[in-house]
Amino acid sequence: MQALISVSDKTGVVELARELHALGVSLISTGGTAKLLAEQGLPVREVAQVTGFPEMLDGRVKTLHPKVHGGLLARRDVPEHMAALKAHDIDTIDILVVNLYPFEATVAKAGCTLEDAIENIDIGGPAMVRSAAKNWKDVAVLTDATQYAGVLAELKAQGSLSDTTRFGLSVAAFNRISQYDGAISNYLSSIQFESATGEPKRREYADQANSQFVKLQDLRYGENPHQTAAFYRDLFPAPGSLVTAKQLQGKELSYNNISDADAAWECVKSFDAPACVIVKHANPCGVAVGKDALESYSKAFQTDPTSAFGGIIAFNREVDLAAAQAVSKQFVEVLMAPSYSAQALELFKAKANVRVLEIALPTLSGSTPWSQGRNSHDIKRIGSGLLMQTADNHELALSDLKVVTQVQPTDQQLQDLLFAWKVAKYVKSNAIVFCANGMTMGVGAGQMSRLDSARIASIKAGHAGLSLQGTAVASDAFFPFRDGLDVVVDAGASCVIQPGGSMRDQEVIDAANERGVAMVFSGVRHFRH
Repeated sequence: MQALISVSDKTGVVELARELHALGVSLISTGGTAKLLAEQGLPVREVAQVTGFPEMLDGRVKTLHPKVHGGLLARRDVPEHMAALKAHDIDTIDILVVNLYPFEATVAKAGCTLEDAIENIDIGGPAMVRSAAKNWKDVAVLTDATQYAGVLAELKAQGSLSDTTRFGLSVAAFNRISQYDGAISNYLSSIQFESATGEPKRREYADQANSQFVKLQDLRYGENPHQTAAFYRDLFPAPGSLVTAKQLQGKELSYNNISDADAAWECVKSFDAPACVIVKHANPCGVAVGKDALESYSKAFQTDPTSAFGGIIAFNREVDLAAAQAVSKQFVEVLMAPSYSAQALELFKAKANVRVLEIALPTLSGSTPWSQGRNSHDIKRIGSGLLMQTADNHELALSDLKVVTQVQPTDQQLQDLLFAWKVAKYVKSNAIVFCANGMTMGVGAGQMSRLDSARIASIKAGHAGLSLQGTAVASDAFFPFRDGLDVVVDAGASCVIQPGGSMRDQEVIDAANERGVAMVFSGVRHFRH
């Protein structure tokens, strides 16, 4: 049995080669890998010795040779293939260990030039991987260090690899080549030579978009029982994102669970203070900050207890026993938090169907949590196409606000306005959000008319027994007429935040002055469709 080893990432390769040698496998290698193995006292032949042809063109040509590809591609069950190998003195290669030049890591660097990218496009590696993967019945191809231990264990136990293992390695190899070629296409498709200087410049949107996602699980069904569904993650998921969650207990997640859980998690991550977000049908129905998980949950739940029934609950702090006792009194579908106390987890065992997810946040202080695990771009599928845009990751600061009314907002009102604005960003348009003291008081979402959203928010507050007197209101887009402002002020609002930018801004400002309320412009719109 013979193995060819040629790796850029040398993690675990010495141990692998040593174990293969102990199993009687002959070793062939290239360049730096061969030198490393020889330094470790392992008997290894360089590819140049096998091919009788030296590496050339700065290593661009070394494995592109019939003695390599013939050894990989020859079918052992076809006599003509084996006769051809014998006639040309070619040995079979039974195991190929290859990982590729670090193209993805190279182009991810801020200072990457086109020349850097080109020189990190692997040619021989992918060619060998394709050959070995095509001939999977006879050749095992390893493209990642995580595969080494399993392959060695099977070789030690059985003396060979099963068809299932070799086929699985082949699929993983073709997946890796697809990912690699997709990354190259994405990068090169984004390069445009400037007409004035002739210099290559990278554009934000490439001429071809190639996405790679890894399936996490098949789902019972989609949004509705007649639809099939599956759950995928990015090839390289960001820390703190929902796809990194660990499910500690509960039923299998559904399509709608995951969709709503993502909405809740993205919202709760936007707060620095201890926060709780309750989501129902993609919209926050209760959001609050407090001194701890219990207080933030209690305040969030007060906003709309009816809608909170069967909702998705997210915390950005550890759920302790006190918070767990409060949550366990209600029917909840999914619960998310960075961590749970042992007592809290013990309590939830009594509610076996509750899906409890743990999502590690790298930091909760010293950086801005809202940036963790956020997509850089959003994609929306349309008929035979897609829309792509930069993600709405804008964070509003106090210094960004422009007071446009005679009445100046107090410090407390400014904090309430910023809180309301943060929540409105995660509410479906048209969005109207009443808040006070770090708590949502009424949420109007997803209406065709901004007036209707305002009325619904007021109605929901009434159902929950909450007074809107003195509240702060956020509108995700400008008021086109004064009537929207009049509705929220009639409901009790004392200050308003909106983007501004309407042709009738002055009419709305005059109305705010007439009604004696403070109004600030954010200069930013947050449509969420």
